[in-house]
Amino acid sequence: MARRRHRRRVGPRRRRRRHLLRLVRRLQRRPTADRRLPAAHRPLHRRLADRRGARRPDHPQAGRCHLLRGPRRRGVGPARHPVRAVGAALGIPSGPRGGTGVPALPVPEVEPRRGTAGGARCRHRPGREREHPLQRPLVRGVPAVVRAVRLGVGRPRCRTAVLACRARAGEDRGAFLLRRRARGGPVTAGSTRPVAATAEGWGWRHAGRPGFAVRGVDLHIEPGERVLLLGASGSGKSTLLSALAGVLGDAEEGEQEGRILLDGEPPAARRGRAGLVLQDPDSQIVLARVGDEVAFGAENLSVPPPEIWRRVRETLDDVGLDVPLDRSTSALSGGQKQRLALAAVLAMRPGLLLLDEPTANLDPQGVTEVRDAVVRILDRTHATLVVVEHRVAVWADVVDRVIVLGSGGGILADGPPAAVLGDPATRSVLAAAGVWIPGWCPPLAEAPGTRTPGPELLAARGLSVARTRRGPAVLKGVELSLPEGSALSIVGANGSGKSTLALTLAGLLRARAGTVTAADTLARGAGADPARWKSARLVQRIGSVFQDPEHQFLTGTVAQELEFGPRSARLPAAEYGPRIEALAERLRLTHLLRANPFTLSGGEKRRLSVATVLATRPAVLVLDEPTFGQDAGTWAELVGLLRGLVAEGRSVVSVTHDDDFTRALGGGILEVRAGSAGLTAAA
Repeated sequence: MARRRHRRRVGPRRRRRRHLLRLVRRLQRRPTADRRLPAAHRPLHRRLADRRGARRPDHPQAGRCHLLRGPRRRGVGPARHPVRAVGAALGIPSGPRGGTGVPALPVPEVEPRRGTAGGARCRHRPGREREHPLQRPLVRGVPAVVRAVRLGVGRPRCRTAVLACRARAGEDRGAFLLRRRARGGPVTAGSTRPVAATAEGWGWRHAGRPGFAVRGVDLHIEPGERVLLLGASGSGKSTLLSALAGVLGDAEEGEQEGRILLDGEPPAARRGRAGLVLQDPDSQIVLARVGDEVAFGAENLSVPPPEIWRRVRETLDDVGLDVPLDRSTSALSGGQKQRLALAAVLAMRPGLLLLDEPTANLDPQGVTEVRDAVVRILDRTHATLVVVEHRVAVWADVVDRVIVLGSGGGILADGPPAAVLGDPATRSVLAAAGVWIPGWCPPLAEAPGTRTPGPELLAARGLSVARTRRGPAVLKGVELSLPEGSALSIVGANGSGKSTLALTLAGLLRARAGTVTAADTLARGAGADPARWKSARLVQRIGSVFQDPEHQFLTGTVAQELEFGPRSARLPAAEYGPRIEALAERLRLTHLLRANPFTLSGGEKRRLSVATVLATRPAVLVLDEPTFGQDAGTWAELVGLLRGLVAEGRSVVSVTHDDDFTRALGGGILEVRAGSAGLTAAA
């Protein structure tokens, strides 16, 4: 009942005080007025209603008016003092206004639940404690710690109590856990049932594209069957997998004809039964830590937590991803991300497993590990498999059936692997369609002629590289020289630092230690360190192709993408126009000039990314996995184009796992091992 500072509040508080005094007198005359309360609470209620006496100097509320009306000080606010034991002194001396008429509240001492008010568990401000008067708790049926929170025991500041059924990442860490009974057993994915897939005259046209990406597909895949899906680049293999997974979208995303069924139902109704691994692993990694990413799909299927983490460890071991569970997914290499995406899908135990080039960015050891992991999962779950892969030899002994899509629509071949890949007549048809055949390499055009390497253009001395500015060095002591008119292939295991080294040589990352030096003929007055060049100068001198082609797309059409680099370099249109037309025709992009780059197939995106770099005619090319997603025909065209550039006097640095590409391009080989790199071969 202490007064407020503003005079307008004095009147109403006086009336409240009079009403309270009448209530006290009424209770004193009628001692049985509190019979409605439990017997244990009546003494406390009567004690609270006793008539107030004069306040002693050692009373807990003594000196309150001086605190409120005195000069403002930091940490002093209009809050109550902590309730202490009866007779506990606050150290406030006696004097005028020593008694303000506020009654004492005798309560027993209560031990603080979370230590003292000035403990390290919270930020404490003097004078802001708001502990509440205590009575015997009226709350029933919850733990004692929760009752303490309800009454504010030992809290330095008032705070709403938070109750939770279980501790989760991202929840309030101070929440009190309440156990509850299970509401029935969770749905386990241990009993995987294989899925049958059917396509009846199915076709799909992407929005904004004049023609169908795939059309006239009629097929039926039996439950538990293992199918290898082949076809030329851009024939619609990835589109068919997305349709089987039910993720193509509605009418706004494109136009569909025919239908696709999974166990007799539309794929959208059976979405939880299919698991899809996309060409680009970055597009399906959604969480920040490796363990959480693998557990995410199984958690959505209501798999019990002990079973989830058993699957997480098992699938990571199966795919050969030996990293801590709390490793950041953004710190993984491209090949490691591909293994992570596969592990996340395998942990779900889907009835239909859809793999879109799962080994494209993996080293040879990783290819074998991933294939063996898929086989082990299929042997345990008997799931249906549909895999798209240009490396036919990797999966030829695993699958039961091979289906080849035609570039103009429909199915070109369908049957057992031995019948489709072993028949000479069928092999010739597949070779003409650009399908890779085991034991066969497409013929290459005659090299324009050998050229003696010229003077040094780019050199690295004692180079150490890191993925981030403050991260640890992944490679140390790199020594290399890149002469004019030479080729250099960087090879090694996934996660060894190949892409980081390539970005540093291209001037897109700063060296952690050592130097990257450009010769005067390459720098042309821009300075010796490529990392300090302006982008307009860098794009004319050193061209880069990223591991993920989508990371360098900036416009809405293929034609605009091809023109973006020359325009940024301020080259005249009469100079780059014919060059762009020739590149589009040679890399089979002419019919896609009006298409959105992000709607292309994986192989088409890769060819476009290479063409955008070649449009500015830089002296040095740095390519990361340039043959990813290419069929036999486009692979031969790309290799022939790069060999021609080397013969013209340009230098090419490529990061690759493709042994055929390394042999066809020639030049030196830089083998990257854990923490070091060395030149192991040279042309």
